[in-house]
Amino acid sequence: MRFLPDGDSMKAADKDTIENLGIPSLELMERAARSCIDSMKKEKLDFTDVLIVCGSGNNGGDGFAIARLLKEEGCAVTVFMAGNPAHLSAECRYQWKLFESIGGSIRDHYPDGTYSLIIDAIFGVGLSREVTGHYREVIEWMNEASGTKVAVDIPSGINAGNGCVLGIAFRADYTVTFQVEKIGLIFYPGKEYAGKVTVTDIGISLRTMEKNKNIAYLPDREEYIRMLPDRPEDSNKGTYGRLLVIAGSKGMSGAAFLNAMAAYRMGAGLVQIYTEESNRIILQALLPEAIITTYTEFDKEEVKRLLSHADAVCIGSGLSRSKTAKKILKTVLSNVEVACVIDADGLNLLAEHLKYTEYLTEGSFILTPHMKEMSRLTGLSVPEIRANRQQVLESLTEEWNVTCVLKDSRTLIGEAGKRTCVNTSGCQALAKGGSGDVLCGVIAGLLAQGISTFEAATLGTYIHGLSGETAARKKNSYSILARDLLESLATTDITNSNL
Repeated sequence: MRFLPDGDSMKAADKDTIENLGIPSLELMERAARSCIDSMKKEKLDFTDVLIVCGSGNNGGDGFAIARLLKEEGCAVTVFMAGNPAHLSAECRYQWKLFESIGGSIRDHYPDGTYSLIIDAIFGVGLSREVTGHYREVIEWMNEASGTKVAVDIPSGINAGNGCVLGIAFRADYTVTFQVEKIGLIFYPGKEYAGKVTVTDIGISLRTMEKNKNIAYLPDREEYIRMLPDRPEDSNKGTYGRLLVIAGSKGMSGAAFLNAMAAYRMGAGLVQIYTEESNRIILQALLPEAIITTYTEFDKEEVKRLLSHADAVCIGSGLSRSKTAKKILKTVLSNVEVACVIDADGLNLLAEHLKYTEYLTEGSFILTPHMKEMSRLTGLSVPEIRANRQQVLESLTEEWNVTCVLKDSRTLIGEAGKRTCVNTSGCQALAKGGSGDVLCGVIAGLLAQGISTFEAATLGTYIHGLSGETAARKKNSYSILARDLLESLATTDITNSNL
Protein backbone atom coordinates (compact mmCIF):
# COMPACT_ATOMS: atom_id res chain seq x y z
CA MET A 1 0.00 0.00 0.00
CA ARG A 2 1.29 3.43 -0.96
CA PHE A 3 -0.15 6.38 0.95
CA LEU A 4 -1.10 9.45 -1.11
CA PRO A 5 -1.23 12.39 1.33
CA ASP A 6 -2.03 16.03 0.78
CA GLY A 7 0.09 18.88 2.13
CA ASP A 8 -1.49 18.95 5.61
CA SER A 9 -1.03 15.20 6.07
CA MET A 10 2.59 15.48 4.99
CA LYS A 11 3.20 18.27 7.49
CA ALA A 12 1.71 16.09 10.25
CA ALA A 13 4.12 13.30 9.31
CA ASP A 14 7.06 15.73 9.34
CA LYS A 15 6.04 16.99 12.79
CA ASP A 16 5.70 13.47 14.18
CA THR A 17 9.14 12.56 12.83
CA ILE A 18 10.77 15.64 14.36
CA GLU A 19 9.00 15.63 17.71
CA ASN A 20 8.58 11.93 18.44
CA LEU A 21 11.42 10.23 16.58
CA GLY A 22 13.89 12.96 17.41
CA ILE A 23 15.13 13.62 13.86
CA PRO A 24 15.82 17.37 13.59
CA SER A 25 14.17 19.36 10.83
CA LEU A 26 17.58 20.44 9.53
CA GLU A 27 18.68 16.82 9.29
CA LEU A 28 15.60 16.01 7.19
CA MET A 29 16.43 19.03 5.02
CA GLU A 30 20.00 17.80 4.48
CA ARG A 31 18.69 14.35 3.52
CA ALA A 32 16.17 15.90 1.13
CA ALA A 33 18.83 18.01 -0.56
CA ARG A 34 21.20 15.08 -0.95
CA SER A 35 18.44 12.84 -2.31
CA CYS A 36 17.56 15.50 -4.91
CA ILE A 37 21.15 15.71 -6.10
CA ASP A 38 21.52 11.92 -6.19
CA SER A 39 18.28 11.60 -8.19
CA MET A 40 19.38 14.25 -10.69
CA LYS A 41 22.74 12.54 -11.12
CA LYS A 42 20.98 9.24 -11.72
CA GLU A 43 19.07 10.92 -14.54
CA LYS A 44 22.43 12.17 -15.90
CA LEU A 45 21.31 15.80 -15.87
CA ASP A 46 23.69 18.55 -16.94
CA PHE A 47 25.14 20.46 -13.95
CA THR A 48 27.24 22.85 -16.07
CA ASP A 49 25.29 25.94 -15.03
CA VAL A 50 22.60 25.56 -12.36
CA LEU A 51 19.92 28.08 -11.36
CA ILE A 52 18.05 27.43 -8.10
CA VAL A 53 14.99 29.57 -7.36
CA CYS A 54 14.14 29.63 -3.65
CA GLY A 55 11.14 30.71 -1.61
CA SER A 56 11.20 31.82 2.00
CA GLY A 57 9.80 28.61 3.55
CA ASN A 58 11.32 25.18 4.09
CA ASN A 59 11.09 24.34 0.39
CA GLY A 60 13.39 27.28 -0.14
CA GLY A 61 15.61 25.87 2.61
CA ASP A 62 15.86 22.65 0.61
CA GLY A 63 16.90 24.77 -2.37
CA PHE A 64 19.66 26.55 -0.43
CA ALA A 65 20.94 23.19 0.87
CA ILE A 66 21.03 21.82 -2.69
CA ALA A 67 22.91 24.94 -3.81
CA ARG A 68 25.52 24.53 -1.05
CA LEU A 69 26.11 20.84 -1.74
CA LEU A 70 26.46 21.44 -5.49
CA LYS A 71 28.83 24.36 -4.95
CA GLU A 72 30.95 22.21 -2.64
CA GLU A 73 31.19 19.72 -5.50
CA GLY A 74 32.49 22.45 -7.80
CA CYS A 75 29.32 23.17 -9.78
CA ALA A 76 28.51 26.65 -11.05
CA VAL A 77 25.43 27.58 -8.99
CA THR A 78 23.27 30.71 -9.15
CA VAL A 79 20.64 31.24 -6.46
CA PHE A 80 17.73 33.61 -6.92
CA MET A 81 15.75 34.44 -3.78
CA ALA A 82 12.17 34.77 -5.04
CA GLY A 83 10.64 34.84 -1.56
CA ASN A 84 10.48 37.65 0.95
CA PRO A 85 13.69 37.71 3.07
CA ALA A 86 11.70 39.20 5.94
CA HIS A 87 9.56 36.07 6.15
CA LEU A 88 12.22 33.36 6.16
CA SER A 89 11.52 30.21 8.16
CA ALA A 90 14.20 29.42 10.74
CA GLU A 91 15.47 26.49 8.68
CA CYS A 92 15.54 28.50 5.46
CA ARG A 93 17.50 31.31 7.17
CA TYR A 94 20.01 28.78 8.52
CA GLN A 95 20.55 27.21 5.08
CA TRP A 96 20.90 30.69 3.53
CA LYS A 97 23.71 31.51 5.99
CA LEU A 98 25.45 28.18 5.36
CA PHE A 99 25.39 28.83 1.62
CA GLU A 100 26.82 32.31 2.11
CA SER A 101 29.51 30.94 4.45
CA ILE A 102 31.07 28.92 1.61
CA GLY A 103 31.11 31.93 -0.70
CA GLY A 104 27.69 31.52 -2.29
CA SER A 105 25.97 34.66 -3.54
CA ILE A 106 22.23 35.23 -3.69
CA ARG A 107 20.47 37.33 -6.32
CA ASP A 108 17.49 39.50 -5.42
CA HIS A 109 16.25 39.67 -9.02
CA TYR A 110 15.71 37.06 -11.69
CA PRO A 111 19.14 36.53 -13.29
CA ASP A 112 19.63 36.80 -17.02
CA GLY A 113 21.43 34.05 -18.84
CA THR A 114 21.06 30.52 -20.06
CA TYR A 115 21.13 27.65 -17.59
CA SER A 116 21.54 23.92 -18.14
CA LEU A 117 19.40 23.15 -15.10
CA ILE A 118 16.66 25.16 -13.37
CA ILE A 119 15.55 23.95 -9.93
CA ASP A 120 12.23 25.09 -8.44
CA ALA A 121 12.26 25.39 -4.63
CA ILE A 122 9.71 28.16 -4.16
CA PHE A 123 6.57 26.84 -2.44
CA GLY A 124 6.48 23.11 -1.66
CA VAL A 125 3.39 21.17 -0.58
CA GLY A 126 1.82 23.78 1.69
CA LEU A 127 0.54 26.15 -1.00
CA SER A 128 -3.24 26.63 -1.07
CA ARG A 129 -3.69 30.16 -2.47
CA GLU A 130 -3.55 31.35 -6.06
CA VAL A 131 -0.12 32.41 -7.32
CA THR A 132 -0.19 36.09 -8.31
CA GLY A 133 2.01 39.15 -8.70
CA HIS A 134 5.77 38.74 -8.32
CA TYR A 135 5.63 34.96 -7.86
CA ARG A 136 3.56 34.54 -10.99
CA GLU A 137 6.14 36.52 -12.97
CA VAL A 138 8.96 34.39 -11.58
CA ILE A 139 7.26 31.13 -12.57
CA GLU A 140 6.52 32.54 -16.02
CA TRP A 141 10.22 33.36 -16.44
CA MET A 142 11.21 29.86 -15.31
CA ASN A 143 8.75 28.17 -17.65
CA GLU A 144 9.90 30.24 -20.64
CA ALA A 145 13.60 29.61 -20.01
CA SER A 146 15.56 26.87 -21.71
CA GLY A 147 17.26 24.12 -19.75
CA THR A 148 16.08 21.02 -17.90
CA LYS A 149 13.64 21.82 -15.12
CA VAL A 150 13.43 20.04 -11.77
CA ALA A 151 10.89 20.58 -8.98
CA VAL A 152 11.75 19.97 -5.33
CA ASP A 153 8.95 17.90 -3.72
CA ILE A 154 6.17 19.33 -5.94
CA PRO A 155 6.05 21.89 -8.78
CA SER A 156 5.34 25.34 -7.33
CA GLY A 157 1.73 26.31 -8.06
CA ILE A 158 0.32 22.77 -7.93
CA ASN A 159 -2.12 22.02 -5.13
CA ALA A 160 -0.74 18.99 -3.29
CA GLY A 161 -4.24 17.82 -2.38
CA ASN A 162 -5.99 17.81 -5.75
CA GLY A 163 -3.44 18.44 -8.51
CA CYS A 164 -5.10 21.68 -9.59
CA VAL A 165 -3.08 24.61 -10.91
CA LEU A 166 -3.29 27.57 -8.54
CA GLY A 167 -3.27 30.25 -11.21
CA ILE A 168 0.08 29.23 -12.68
CA ALA A 169 2.51 26.37 -12.00
CA PHE A 170 6.09 25.42 -12.74
CA ARG A 171 6.36 22.91 -15.60
CA ALA A 172 8.95 20.37 -14.50
CA ASP A 173 10.70 17.71 -16.52
CA TYR A 174 11.49 15.92 -13.26
CA THR A 175 10.12 16.09 -9.73
CA VAL A 176 11.94 14.65 -6.73
CA THR A 177 9.42 14.14 -3.93
CA PHE A 178 10.12 13.00 -0.41
CA GLN A 179 9.05 9.76 1.30
CA VAL A 180 5.69 9.33 -0.48
CA GLU A 181 4.06 10.63 -3.62
CA LYS A 182 1.60 13.42 -2.89
CA ILE A 183 -1.88 12.90 -4.28
CA GLY A 184 -1.56 16.15 -6.28
CA LEU A 185 1.22 14.47 -8.27
CA ILE A 186 -1.16 11.63 -9.17
CA PHE A 187 -4.15 13.69 -10.30
CA TYR A 188 -4.14 15.70 -13.51
CA PRO A 189 -3.05 18.34 -14.33
CA GLY A 190 -0.53 18.00 -11.47
CA LYS A 191 0.87 14.79 -12.94
CA GLU A 192 1.45 16.51 -16.27
CA TYR A 193 3.29 19.44 -14.63
CA ALA A 194 5.46 17.12 -12.52
CA GLY A 195 7.12 15.24 -15.38
CA LYS A 196 8.95 12.11 -14.25
CA VAL A 197 8.46 11.68 -10.51
CA THR A 198 11.06 10.07 -8.24
CA VAL A 199 10.17 9.25 -4.63
CA THR A 200 13.10 9.30 -2.20
CA ASP A 201 13.24 7.92 1.34
CA ILE A 202 14.53 10.55 3.78
CA GLY A 203 13.30 8.87 6.96
CA ILE A 204 9.93 10.56 7.51
CA SER A 205 7.65 8.43 9.69
CA LEU A 206 4.36 7.28 8.13
CA ARG A 207 2.70 6.46 11.47
CA THR A 208 0.30 9.37 11.27
CA MET A 209 -0.80 8.25 7.80
CA GLU A 210 -1.47 4.71 9.01
CA LYS A 211 -3.82 6.12 11.64
CA ASN A 212 -5.52 8.67 9.37
CA LYS A 213 -8.18 6.86 7.32
CA ASN A 214 -8.86 10.03 5.31
CA ILE A 215 -5.58 9.60 3.41
CA ALA A 216 -6.07 7.85 0.08
CA TYR A 217 -3.89 4.98 -1.04
CA LEU A 218 -2.63 3.13 -4.08
CA PRO A 219 -2.63 -0.69 -3.78
CA ASP A 220 0.44 -2.62 -4.85
CA ARG A 221 0.25 -5.46 -7.35
CA GLU A 222 0.31 -8.11 -4.65
CA GLU A 223 -2.81 -6.60 -3.07
CA TYR A 224 -4.65 -6.79 -6.40
CA ILE A 225 -3.59 -10.40 -6.86
CA ARG A 226 -4.95 -11.29 -3.41
CA MET A 227 -8.34 -9.88 -4.44
CA LEU A 228 -8.72 -12.30 -7.37
CA PRO A 229 -11.53 -14.82 -6.83
CA ASP A 230 -10.45 -18.45 -6.56
CA ARG A 231 -10.80 -20.79 -9.56
CA PRO A 232 -10.88 -24.30 -8.01
CA GLU A 233 -10.44 -27.26 -10.35
CA ASP A 234 -13.45 -29.01 -8.84
CA SER A 235 -16.03 -26.49 -10.01
CA ASN A 236 -18.91 -25.82 -12.40
CA LYS A 237 -20.65 -22.76 -13.80
CA GLY A 238 -22.67 -22.42 -10.62
CA THR A 239 -19.45 -22.03 -8.66
CA TYR A 240 -18.75 -18.73 -10.41
CA GLY A 241 -22.14 -17.17 -10.03
CA ARG A 242 -25.14 -16.13 -12.06
CA LEU A 243 -25.21 -12.50 -13.16
CA LEU A 244 -28.32 -10.64 -14.26
CA VAL A 245 -27.56 -7.84 -16.72
CA ILE A 246 -30.40 -5.33 -17.16
CA ALA A 247 -29.22 -3.16 -20.00
CA GLY A 248 -29.97 -1.89 -23.47
CA SER A 249 -33.02 -0.19 -24.90
CA LYS A 250 -34.29 -0.01 -28.46
CA GLY A 251 -31.23 0.47 -30.68
CA MET A 252 -28.83 0.05 -27.74
CA SER A 253 -27.98 -3.64 -27.86
CA GLY A 254 -24.26 -2.85 -27.74
CA ALA A 255 -24.35 -1.78 -24.09
CA ALA A 256 -25.92 -5.08 -23.03
CA PHE A 257 -23.41 -7.04 -25.12
CA LEU A 258 -20.42 -5.20 -23.64
CA ASN A 259 -21.72 -5.67 -20.08
CA ALA A 260 -22.35 -9.37 -20.54
CA MET A 261 -19.23 -10.22 -22.52
CA ALA A 262 -17.01 -8.37 -20.05
CA ALA A 263 -18.61 -10.29 -17.18
CA TYR A 264 -17.95 -13.58 -18.94
CA ARG A 265 -14.37 -12.54 -19.64
CA MET A 266 -13.94 -11.85 -15.92
CA GLY A 267 -15.04 -15.37 -15.05
CA ALA A 268 -18.76 -15.18 -14.28
CA GLY A 269 -20.34 -18.61 -14.61
CA LEU A 270 -23.62 -17.66 -16.29
CA VAL A 271 -24.92 -14.36 -17.60
CA GLN A 272 -28.58 -13.59 -18.21
CA ILE A 273 -29.47 -10.44 -20.12
CA TYR A 274 -32.81 -8.68 -19.61
CA THR A 275 -33.36 -6.22 -22.43
CA GLU A 276 -35.85 -4.68 -24.83
CA GLU A 277 -37.30 -7.18 -27.33
CA SER A 278 -35.75 -5.59 -30.44
CA ASN A 279 -32.28 -6.50 -29.14
CA ARG A 280 -32.91 -10.26 -28.94
CA ILE A 281 -31.71 -11.38 -32.38
CA ILE A 282 -28.62 -9.18 -32.32
CA LEU A 283 -27.57 -10.34 -28.86
CA GLN A 284 -28.20 -13.99 -29.62
CA ALA A 285 -25.90 -13.66 -32.61
CA LEU A 286 -23.22 -11.65 -30.78
CA LEU A 287 -23.23 -13.68 -27.56
CA PRO A 288 -24.85 -17.11 -27.84
CA GLU A 289 -23.39 -18.00 -24.42
CA ALA A 290 -25.80 -15.63 -22.68
CA ILE A 291 -29.43 -16.31 -21.74
CA ILE A 292 -31.61 -13.63 -23.34
CA THR A 293 -34.90 -12.56 -21.77
CA THR A 294 -36.76 -9.60 -23.24
CA TYR A 295 -39.63 -7.22 -22.55
CA THR A 296 -41.90 -4.99 -24.60
CA GLU A 297 -43.56 -3.37 -21.60
CA PHE A 298 -42.96 -3.21 -17.88
CA ASP A 299 -43.56 -6.51 -16.06
CA LYS A 300 -42.84 -6.14 -12.34
CA GLU A 301 -43.29 -9.82 -11.49
CA GLU A 302 -40.90 -10.87 -14.26
CA VAL A 303 -38.23 -8.49 -12.95
CA LYS A 304 -38.69 -9.85 -9.43
CA ARG A 305 -38.47 -13.43 -10.72
CA LEU A 306 -35.20 -12.72 -12.52
CA LEU A 307 -33.77 -11.05 -9.42
CA SER A 308 -34.59 -14.10 -7.31
CA HIS A 309 -32.25 -16.28 -9.42
CA ALA A 310 -29.29 -13.88 -9.57
CA ASP A 311 -26.09 -13.89 -7.50
CA ALA A 312 -25.30 -10.36 -8.66
CA VAL A 313 -26.96 -7.69 -10.81
CA CYS A 314 -25.89 -4.79 -12.98
CA ILE A 315 -28.36 -2.26 -14.33
CA GLY A 316 -28.34 0.90 -16.39
CA SER A 317 -26.01 0.65 -19.38
CA GLY A 318 -27.95 1.87 -22.41
CA LEU A 319 -31.21 1.45 -20.47
CA SER A 320 -32.64 4.89 -21.49
CA ARG A 321 -34.60 7.22 -19.22
CA SER A 322 -38.03 6.07 -20.36
CA LYS A 323 -40.97 5.43 -18.07
CA THR A 324 -40.40 1.70 -18.45
CA ALA A 325 -36.73 2.06 -17.54
CA LYS A 326 -37.67 4.10 -14.47
CA LYS A 327 -40.10 1.42 -13.29
CA ILE A 328 -37.55 -1.34 -13.85
CA LEU A 329 -34.92 0.57 -11.87
CA LYS A 330 -37.28 1.22 -8.96
CA THR A 331 -38.29 -2.44 -8.88
CA VAL A 332 -34.67 -3.57 -8.85
CA LEU A 333 -33.59 -1.13 -6.15
CA SER A 334 -36.50 -2.02 -3.88
CA ASN A 335 -36.26 -5.80 -4.34
CA VAL A 336 -32.67 -6.82 -5.06
CA GLU A 337 -31.07 -8.85 -2.25
CA VAL A 338 -27.64 -9.36 -3.81
CA ALA A 339 -24.84 -6.99 -4.79
CA CYS A 340 -25.81 -4.65 -7.61
CA VAL A 341 -23.90 -2.28 -9.92
CA ILE A 342 -25.74 0.85 -11.10
CA ASP A 343 -24.30 2.44 -14.23
CA ALA A 344 -25.03 5.07 -16.88
CA ASP A 345 -28.79 5.61 -17.37
CA GLY A 346 -29.39 3.90 -14.04
CA LEU A 347 -27.42 6.74 -12.44
CA ASN A 348 -29.16 9.38 -14.55
CA LEU A 349 -32.57 8.05 -13.46
CA LEU A 350 -31.39 7.97 -9.87
CA ALA A 351 -30.32 11.62 -10.14
CA GLU A 352 -33.78 12.51 -11.49
CA HIS A 353 -35.50 10.58 -8.68
CA LEU A 354 -33.30 11.03 -5.62
CA LYS A 355 -36.03 9.60 -3.40
CA TYR A 356 -34.91 6.20 -4.76
CA THR A 357 -31.71 6.56 -2.75
CA GLU A 358 -33.67 5.40 0.28
CA TYR A 359 -33.40 1.90 -1.21
CA LEU A 360 -29.61 2.08 -1.37
CA THR A 361 -28.82 2.43 2.31
CA GLU A 362 -29.77 -1.13 3.26
CA GLY A 363 -28.22 -2.90 0.26
CA SER A 364 -24.90 -3.64 -1.40
CA PHE A 365 -24.71 -1.21 -4.29
CA ILE A 366 -21.85 0.00 -6.47
CA LEU A 367 -22.32 3.27 -8.36
CA THR A 368 -20.03 3.94 -11.35
CA PRO A 369 -20.45 7.62 -12.30
CA HIS A 370 -18.16 9.65 -14.52
CA MET A 371 -17.69 13.29 -13.55
CA LYS A 372 -20.83 14.57 -15.28
CA GLU A 373 -22.99 11.83 -13.77
CA MET A 374 -21.49 12.61 -10.37
CA SER A 375 -22.44 16.23 -10.95
CA ARG A 376 -26.05 15.20 -11.55
CA LEU A 377 -26.09 13.01 -8.45
CA THR A 378 -24.62 15.64 -6.13
CA GLY A 379 -25.75 18.94 -7.64
CA LEU A 380 -22.12 20.12 -7.72
CA SER A 381 -20.38 21.38 -10.85
CA VAL A 382 -17.64 19.28 -12.44
CA PRO A 383 -14.93 21.85 -11.47
CA GLU A 384 -16.18 21.75 -7.87
CA ILE A 385 -15.96 17.96 -7.85
CA ARG A 386 -12.47 17.93 -9.39
CA ALA A 387 -11.21 20.38 -6.78
CA ASN A 388 -12.61 18.25 -3.92
CA ARG A 389 -13.09 14.84 -5.51
CA GLN A 390 -12.05 12.73 -2.53
CA GLN A 391 -14.23 14.67 -0.09
CA VAL A 392 -17.23 14.58 -2.47
CA LEU A 393 -16.80 10.85 -2.97
CA GLU A 394 -16.50 10.12 0.74
CA SER A 395 -19.52 12.29 1.54
CA LEU A 396 -21.70 10.44 -0.98
CA THR A 397 -20.61 6.96 0.12
CA GLU A 398 -21.22 7.80 3.78
CA GLU A 399 -24.63 9.36 3.16
CA TRP A 400 -25.94 6.62 0.86
CA ASN A 401 -23.96 3.66 2.30
CA VAL A 402 -22.70 2.61 -1.14
CA THR A 403 -19.47 1.81 -2.93
CA CYS A 404 -18.67 4.41 -5.58
CA VAL A 405 -16.30 4.30 -8.55
CA LEU A 406 -15.74 7.93 -9.56
CA LYS A 407 -14.41 7.59 -13.10
CA ASP A 408 -11.85 9.99 -14.53
CA SER A 409 -8.29 9.88 -15.87
CA ARG A 410 -7.54 8.99 -12.25
CA THR A 411 -10.43 6.96 -10.87
CA LEU A 412 -11.29 6.93 -7.15
CA ILE A 413 -12.98 4.02 -5.40
CA GLY A 414 -14.70 4.72 -2.10
CA GLU A 415 -16.89 2.91 0.40
CA ALA A 416 -18.27 4.00 3.75
CA GLY A 417 -15.75 3.24 6.49
CA LYS A 418 -12.89 2.42 4.11
CA ARG A 419 -9.80 4.31 2.97
CA THR A 420 -10.26 5.78 -0.53
CA CYS A 421 -8.38 3.91 -3.26
CA VAL A 422 -6.83 5.63 -6.27
CA ASN A 423 -6.50 3.75 -9.56
CA THR A 424 -3.64 4.67 -11.90
CA SER A 425 -3.98 1.91 -14.50
CA GLY A 426 -5.36 2.82 -17.92
CA CYS A 427 -4.59 5.33 -20.64
CA GLN A 428 -6.25 7.65 -23.13
CA ALA A 429 -7.25 4.63 -25.23
CA LEU A 430 -10.13 4.12 -22.78
CA ALA A 431 -11.71 7.45 -23.76
CA LYS A 432 -14.19 5.82 -26.15
CA GLY A 433 -17.88 5.07 -26.13
CA GLY A 434 -18.61 1.69 -24.56
CA SER A 435 -15.54 1.65 -22.32
CA GLY A 436 -17.71 2.33 -19.26
CA ASP A 437 -20.05 -0.51 -20.23
CA VAL A 438 -17.08 -2.86 -20.21
CA LEU A 439 -16.01 -1.62 -16.78
CA CYS A 440 -19.52 -2.16 -15.43
CA GLY A 441 -19.49 -5.74 -16.73
CA VAL A 442 -16.02 -6.42 -15.33
CA ILE A 443 -17.05 -5.30 -11.85
CA ALA A 444 -20.35 -7.19 -12.03
CA GLY A 445 -18.57 -10.35 -13.22
CA LEU A 446 -16.32 -10.21 -10.17
CA LEU A 447 -19.30 -9.63 -7.87
CA ALA A 448 -21.00 -12.73 -9.26
CA GLN A 449 -18.00 -14.75 -8.07
CA GLY A 450 -18.62 -13.68 -4.50
CA ILE A 451 -15.99 -11.07 -3.68
CA SER A 452 -16.92 -7.92 -1.75
CA THR A 453 -18.27 -4.76 -3.36
CA PHE A 454 -15.14 -2.75 -2.52
CA GLU A 455 -12.75 -5.39 -3.82
CA ALA A 456 -14.82 -5.95 -6.97
CA ALA A 457 -14.82 -2.21 -7.67
CA THR A 458 -11.11 -1.81 -6.89
CA LEU A 459 -9.89 -4.89 -8.75
CA GLY A 460 -12.30 -4.41 -11.65
CA THR A 461 -11.19 -0.82 -12.22
CA TYR A 462 -7.53 -1.88 -12.14
CA ILE A 463 -8.00 -4.76 -14.60
CA HIS A 464 -10.13 -2.59 -16.90
CA GLY A 465 -7.31 -0.03 -16.99
CA LEU A 466 -4.70 -2.69 -17.72
CA SER A 467 -6.84 -4.03 -20.56
CA GLY A 468 -6.77 -0.54 -22.10
CA GLU A 469 -2.99 -0.45 -21.82
CA THR A 470 -2.74 -3.93 -23.35
CA ALA A 471 -5.00 -2.95 -26.25
CA ALA A 472 -3.01 0.24 -26.87
CA ARG A 473 0.24 -1.73 -27.09
CA LYS A 474 -1.30 -4.03 -29.70
CA LYS A 475 -2.87 -1.23 -31.74
CA ASN A 476 -2.71 2.44 -30.82
CA SER A 477 -4.57 4.80 -28.53
CA TYR A 478 -6.50 6.36 -31.44
CA SER A 479 -7.93 3.12 -32.80
CA ILE A 480 -9.06 1.18 -29.73
CA LEU A 481 -12.75 0.26 -29.57
CA ALA A 482 -14.63 -1.06 -26.56
CA ARG A 483 -14.71 -4.50 -28.17
CA ASP A 484 -10.89 -4.47 -28.20
CA LEU A 485 -10.98 -4.20 -24.42
CA LEU A 486 -12.95 -7.45 -24.31
CA GLU A 487 -10.17 -9.21 -26.19
CA SER A 488 -7.54 -7.63 -23.96
CA LEU A 489 -9.36 -8.88 -20.86
CA ALA A 490 -8.67 -12.38 -22.11
CA THR A 491 -4.91 -11.76 -22.37
CA THR A 492 -4.27 -9.40 -19.44
CA ASP A 493 -2.73 -11.35 -16.57
CA ILE A 494 -2.25 -9.21 -13.46
CA THR A 495 0.10 -11.82 -12.00
CA ASN A 496 2.58 -10.91 -14.76
CA SER A 497 5.25 -8.74 -13.15
CA ASN A 498 5.86 -6.91 -16.43
CA LEU A 499 2.47 -5.13 -16.19
